Parts: sequence; C-alpha cells; structure tokens
Amino acid sequence: MGEFPNMTLVNIGYGNFVSREHIIAVIGSDTAPAKRLIGESKEAGRAIDATCGKKTLSVIITDSDHIILSALTAETLSARINAASENE
Repeated sequence: MGEFPNMTLVNIGYGNFVSREHIIAVIGSDTAPAKRLIGESKEAGRAIDATCGKKTLSVIITDSDHIILSALTAETLSARINAASENE
C-alpha cells in the first residue's frame, strides 16, 4: 500500500478522519448560510456525512469544494486541528 508523506489526519468523530492539509474552514452548522451550504452541497453530491446519525454540529469545508458534516463542535475540531499542527 502507498504512503502519504506530509499528511496529518484529524479525528472528526466516530472513527472518521480528514487530512488537515485539505481543510479550509470549520464553521458551526446552526446559521442560515451554513444550512444553505449544506443543502446545496447535498444536492450537488459534494457533502460527506460523518455524523454517524448524530446531530450535525459543524461543517468542514475542504479545498476540493466538498463539505464534511461532523457531530463535533467547531471549537472541538479547531482544538484537534491545532493539536495536529503542533505535533508535526
């Protein structure tokens, strides 16, 4: 199996991980613009649901124009992303 040099994975909850290098932003899911973004991305097939059936609390926006839905808060994800960059 191939290796992925310089790739740091961040735990986004329930055994799901995303590459830190591809994250552009992490936003809360409770605002009208976030809800609109989720709806548009689902319609376009660019939404990845990593909530495992839990309530969506944050939205991760990636550089590939995909969004990832997470059941963790934006604050928790931010702390994990910062911790991953410090461990590098």
